Amino acid sequence: MAKNQLKMAAKKIGAAMGKADRTAHKVAKAGQVAREELVQLSKQVESLKRQLQKTTKRLRSALS
Repeated sequence: MAKNQLKMAAKKIGAAMGKADRTAHKVAKAGQVAREELVQLSKQVESLKRQLQKTTKRLRSALS
């Protein structure tokens, strides 16, 4: 009887650990996707910044 209860407890513990592990992997993957999106946004911001600087330079030369 005690062996059966131990087996059942071990089974429940293993299932809980597996579920926690899957959740942790999902969270890690979501974090990685968010990081990649942030890098892409940073690149876009830099590109827009350079474009604005060029436009500002052209406008100043046109006005003077």
